[in-house]
Amino acid sequence: MTGLLDYAAGQSALHRANPLVKMLLTFSLCAACFLNANPFFILGVIGLTYLLGAAASAALRLLRITRSMLKLAALLFLAQVLVIRSGAPLLRLPLGLLITREGVLFSLVFVLRFLAVALPLALLFSVTRMSDLSNVLNRCFRIPFKYTFSLSTAMRFVPVFAAEMTAIMEAQVSRGVDFDTKNFFRKLRLILPLCAPLLISSVRKIEGAAISAEMRGFSLRKPGAGCKKYPLRPADALFILLSAALIAGGLWRWWGPGLLTKVLACLSAA
Repeated sequence: MTGLLDYAAGQSALHRANPLVKMLLTFSLCAACFLNANPFFILGVIGLTYLLGAAASAALRLLRITRSMLKLAALLFLAQVLVIRSGAPLLRLPLGLLITREGVLFSLVFVLRFLAVALPLALLFSVTRMSDLSNVLNRCFRIPFKYTFSLSTAMRFVPVFAAEMTAIMEAQVSRGVDFDTKNFFRKLRLILPLCAPLLISSVRKIEGAAISAEMRGFSLRKPGAGCKKYPLRPADALFILLSAALIAGGLWRWWGPGLLTKVLACLSAA
């Protein structure tokens, strides 16, 4: 079964784009939301992420990720809106709790940014092989290969460990253990003993992977040793322009109004 962050093969323009350009686009989608605090702008970035996901046949995956994050997003919103007490009061609750206009706006922007950062990263992993990301980080940014390899290996082992945990839980269910309980503390008490077999199996897999890497000359690899090339394609130019437009849109709140006033003044003088 394919995980939510696993690579999904495809032939879309985003799949065939240069990995460095895809990293630039992902960074621009995330950075634009922190440069601009307008909720409608952040919603637009999220919508753009969904459009890119639809073009790469990954929209359903993004929807599943969004659905899985809604509970955490609601919890974060509630925690923020009850803490912030500055601004015009909107609702007074028992125990001296207060909901203000500024608190609601800040909490809304906080949750939207949380989603706007998670979705582009999920899209990046869905359309890019981890080996390509490692090669680009090693070749273009001169990051030592052992660090990029550790990052890619950690990402690869996440679904492996999840599947291992599922198998252990199914084995316990076949022995009569009931995990379908709404009591959080009871469920935690049932899951904690399963961490020991999961840890043992994880150490075995990691040790086997380390031995295999050393046998293949892992310690002898140097920057630029990879044989795979990543040429720039015509579609990459469009993604670069889109990245620049996102950064410019995020910076609009800082330089946009002043620049527009200067342009209008120049036009009036002319």
